Amino acid sequence: MNPNIGVIGLGAMGRGMAGSLRRAGWPVHVCDVRAEAAQAFAAEGGVACASPAELAAHCEIILSVVVNAAQTEAVLFGDHGAAAAMKPGSLFVMCSTVDPNWSVALEGRLAALGLLYLDAPISGGAAKAASGQMTMMTAGTAAAYAKAGTALSAMAAQVYQLGDRAGNGSKVKIINQLLAGVHIAAAAEAMALGLREGVDAAALYEVITHSAGNSWMFENRMAHVLAGDYTPLSAVDIFVKDLGLVLDTARASKFPLPLSATAHQMFMQASTAGFAREDDSAVIKIFPGITLPEKKA
Repeated sequence: MNPNIGVIGLGAMGRGMAGSLRRAGWPVHVCDVRAEAAQAFAAEGGVACASPAELAAHCEIILSVVVNAAQTEAVLFGDHGAAAAMKPGSLFVMCSTVDPNWSVALEGRLAALGLLYLDAPISGGAAKAASGQMTMMTAGTAAAYAKAGTALSAMAAQVYQLGDRAGNGSKVKIINQLLAGVHIAAAAEAMALGLREGVDAAALYEVITHSAGNSWMFENRMAHVLAGDYTPLSAVDIFVKDLGLVLDTARASKFPLPLSATAHQMFMQASTAGFAREDDSAVIKIFPGITLPEKKA
């Protein structure tokens, strides 16, 4: 039988991952700052825990699916944190987008406590997480992979093993976020120009999605713009953070990233204009003189 596994963070991705594990036969414990989210999952099968420490006391494998390094620190080492309650030999799987150097250091901190660690950022969006079809970019020791067993493949269609110690998983995820952020910014710019020039938004979307200029981000995010629906699946401030990490990583080695820098400024502008918690496609709202489609009642 599979051992108990815990998922901390039941947002757009974590909720789907927990569901995929449950369907694959894993006994799943969950924890979220929103107690009602954990209780809702438990009502469908699984166990809700009041804190990371309570969850850690019952689980040999813990997946942390929170926003950033600060939240991961709180999950592990904050009040009622998981680290002190984890049994030696247990595995902590870190799925956030973070500074690779921080992830490397975390592996060492957990090893000193007798704990295993996987650097395992994720990609694919809520729909792929819910269907077990997301991508995981992982790096860690052979012992960590052995402890994970089939848990990773239960959640992801692609599990890439990128090294025998932490770091490369987070580096590859940052490069993915570079492309994602630049593509969203470029898609918004293209759609905004079309609207400014009087092109019908739906017609423009139809043409571009069947032409060489298309991208997955244009097709996905500009559909949100056409619907006038900026409900956050991935918020503007996620790319303020992630592109900031991209630029910090490149700055350390004096590597120029002009497109990333411009895209970061666009998301920063959208955030300070009041769109921080809206869907990242709301970056299109920084462009003046355009009339955006309205959400249908």
